[in-house]
Amino acid sequence: MRLRHDPVYPSRRSPVLAENVVATSQPLATQVGLSILQQGGNAVDAAIATAAVLTIVEPTGCGLGSDAFCILWDGKELHGLNASGRAPAAWTPDRFSGGMPQHGWDSVTVPGAVSAWVELSERFGTLDLATVLAPAIRYAEDGFIVSPVVGTAWAKGAAVLKDQPGFAETFMPNGHAPKPGERFRNPGAARTLRAIAETKGRAFYEGEIAEEIAAFAKANGGAMTVEDLAAHRNDWCGTISQTFDDVELHEIPPNGQGIAALMALGILQHTKIRDYGPDDLAAAHLQIEAVKLAYSDLHAYVSDRDHMGEVDETALLDPAYLKFRAAQIDPDRAQNFGAGAPKQGGTVLMNVGDASGMMVSFIQSNYAGFGSGVVVPGTGISMQNRGLGFTTEQGHPNQVAPGKRPFHTIIPGFAMKNGAPLMAFGMMGGPIQAMGHMQLLLRTQLWDQDPQTAADAPRWRTIEGLDVACEPTMLPEVLDGLKALGHNIQIEAPDNAFGFGGAQLVQRLEGGGYAAGSDPRKDGQAAGF
Repeated sequence: MRLRHDPVYPSRRSPVLAENVVATSQPLATQVGLSILQQGGNAVDAAIATAAVLTIVEPTGCGLGSDAFCILWDGKELHGLNASGRAPAAWTPDRFSGGMPQHGWDSVTVPGAVSAWVELSERFGTLDLATVLAPAIRYAEDGFIVSPVVGTAWAKGAAVLKDQPGFAETFMPNGHAPKPGERFRNPGAARTLRAIAETKGRAFYEGEIAEEIAAFAKANGGAMTVEDLAAHRNDWCGTISQTFDDVELHEIPPNGQGIAALMALGILQHTKIRDYGPDDLAAAHLQIEAVKLAYSDLHAYVSDRDHMGEVDETALLDPAYLKFRAAQIDPDRAQNFGAGAPKQGGTVLMNVGDASGMMVSFIQSNYAGFGSGVVVPGTGISMQNRGLGFTTEQGHPNQVAPGKRPFHTIIPGFAMKNGAPLMAFGMMGGPIQAMGHMQLLLRTQLWDQDPQTAADAPRWRTIEGLDVACEPTMLPEVLDGLKALGHNIQIEAPDNAFGFGGAQLVQRLEGGGYAAGSDPRKDGQAAGF
């Protein structure tokens, strides 16, 4: 393959080329991943180690109370793991007559990230869990120096969440969020991580840590119980895929939004996207319209896989349906699409590749920044707010219900070519993730951009209706052209709202080894040896 490094985007970093690579959103985590590989660990060991460290050094995006998903190539076949948690048993629709809250205990579903680490370690790891978690324990106990992007997000999160149960006690030492350059310690998280390592996660779901989580929930009006935690189970769910020319994009099946990336890619199959360059007006317009079509269906039909009914992944990915949807795109004007009828007639991502050929795309998140804002005292566990992913709309497949998984934004991505692994990649950033997967895949595979160039490239994000958020680095003639087509363009800095994501990419080279890139919008780093 040809790796184009076009000097047209703000970042001037080159891709990292090496036999073993790690790409994450925080350099300390990247370095830990490399150290695990150098100790004889494999890509799965490195991914778990970086995931654990990121709960400490980037708590603005994930925590010990996160959910997680993983796609990995073990050297022979592709695997997909859904480690997202379910609603507490007491979460009936009547409990949420006022809508789903964004913060507090009534936004907290059972966290699954810890169970993902344990299950991946037991099935694919080569080092013991204590060794893999040791770096995270060290950073929690001894502290780390807060990085710039994380520090800025920390201050914003603290301003909103300072009054949530347990938040200030853990994340606002001396009454304020730590600034970039300051040292932060989280001894409670070190204690929890040790308990996870010693019990292989059992303490978190049915032991002393579980009891502390449940007791704190009860004391603050929450519904989560020890029984809810003990009932948590992961699913080896495989992947779903969509072919674009000779490349297959693989995603985790619903309850995640990855299916929207597949739908958009399938729609673009039937357009003239191949006639244009990566930064042409027509290419941007076609992608935006395809994403709007896919997201209209996403929000109408996608939920917990067990609750989707007749409009399931097979219906949404039906080639005839995607061709029908593609025909609705007008190359000369923007449109406000509704959902179709398929049955007619705040997050962190890491990617690792090792010299043996094992490749991992792993993502975990607390959702909105620190998540619910709830932090269990003495444990360092910041609880996610994935309950916000439910709807209270009566009869909707994603309506809140006991023991049900909510709709999820976080998705790992993986590309295959001719039956062989090609790229472990993804993008943090809420609703942009599926559309970001599509943008990254087209840039690297259709337009041959190397992983770093693809990460550097300006992005757009659909919002609602005809509204599209664009980075100011997009070409002026493209922005003006999109406006002329009827798109309502809003220029946003990369750190506004959900932002434009944080991409990490690890692509296999034909001659062996990898090319890796890390998003300049984050503190991150791609590195290798």
